[in-house]
Amino acid sequence: MSDAPTIDRQRIDKWLWHARTVRTRTDAAALVEAGHVRLNSARVTAPGHPVRRGDVITLALDRSVLVLEVLDFAEKRGGAADARALYRRVTPAPVR
Repeated sequence: MSDAPTIDRQRIDKWLWHARTVRTRTDAAALVEAGHVRLNSARVTAPGHPVRRGDVITLALDRSVLVLEVLDFAEKRGGAADARALYRRVTPAPVR
């Protein structure tokens, strides 16, 4: 059995950055503060608002809306494959 603590929640700005939805954590905080993020259908404006497994995050981006279900958390930002393991995309991928 591991002695490593398990994360049961994380700041929304940190989670968005770890999930690679934005380039920087500062960008994630700005997106939240501008009111472009919803958590379980409620607008969130505090970057420190906690997010938990099973929560649904809706992001209003420049040209699209992205809906993600939170599956897991990360201690540090990893690669793209690590980021994809943190969420399930609820909205279909755009057709190119």
